[in-house]
Amino acid sequence: MTATTERPAAADSGARAARPRAPIAGLVTGGVLAVVVATWLTVPASVPGIPMPGPVVEYGLPFFRELLDLSATAAVGLSLLPKLLGFDDPDRTEPIAARARHWAVLSALAWCAAALVCTVLSAAELAPGSVPDVVAYVDGIGTGQGLVVSASCALASAAVGMFAVRFGEKVPAELRVLVTGFGLLPLPVTGHASNWYWHDLSMVSMELHVIGAAAWTGGLLSLAVLLSRDRELLARTLPRFSRLATWALIVVALSGLFNGAVELLLSPLEPFPQSLVTTKYGWLVLAKTLLIGLVAVAGANMRWRLMPAVARRAPTAFARWAALEVTLMGLAYGVAVALTRAPVA
Repeated sequence: MTATTERPAAADSGARAARPRAPIAGLVTGGVLAVVVATWLTVPASVPGIPMPGPVVEYGLPFFRELLDLSATAAVGLSLLPKLLGFDDPDRTEPIAARARHWAVLSALAWCAAALVCTVLSAAELAPGSVPDVVAYVDGIGTGQGLVVSASCALASAAVGMFAVRFGEKVPAELRVLVTGFGLLPLPVTGHASNWYWHDLSMVSMELHVIGAAAWTGGLLSLAVLLSRDRELLARTLPRFSRLATWALIVVALSGLFNGAVELLLSPLEPFPQSLVTTKYGWLVLAKTLLIGLVAVAGANMRWRLMPAVARRAPTAFARWAALEVTLMGLAYGVAVALTRAPVA
């Protein structure tokens, strides 16, 4: 009889322990799946007599760029979490904040490594069939410089995070958010925005898009992984995140529509809006718009249906809905990476 009652308890404990990992698995799986499929659909056909990058570069570069984006997003969300938790009940929040600080350092180091790998693969893409000259690539190409700056910022974020691990919240959360957020700013240099005619406006739009998406996705990921089983802290923190997520959704949606429309409008080969359905770039824009719409629907369900129950400290399906929303965000990130590499025509 004892064995019979213990087995379900152990199984339930294992299920609860595994639940916080679901958002991480969903984000990574969704992102990698989307970027691989989108890259396969948009990879240019080989031209006789012109050397082309091999599959290691063609698929490895977007793969590691996706890891760069997801690691940076996680670092931003984990750096934001102490601000969302608040500082009025340190005895309850400090264990969660301590875990967030450790994971933020690991995310920043993964971000740095992915950026360096992207630099090497980007140099190899420009010199297919030969040893890439990384130094010349970084010296002469804005994309290479952006990746190196991003890696440097990630390393700085990890360094500040290590001080936070050592000294706790004596290292202000605002400083960690600032350093980590600053590392996102070079990323638009590595995409189409660096080539747009409306350079200044497009760069600002892309930077707002990247920062908004990182705060939204990273914040929800942090809550889902670290707070989903603590009803009291979740009830305090979710309303603060919901306000942030609402503004982030507005920024991401408007800037994303603007960025995609400008790219298609400036294409001299295909008229707009026909290019939305006649070009692979247009297909990706539509796919990303659909995914953002689905994320917005999931977020609305969380805000209007789940949050009142969370505020009452009642059992909810927050973990499952958060995992679904984060997975959709991962898919959107994968499509976004493919967009930075897809030809507009």
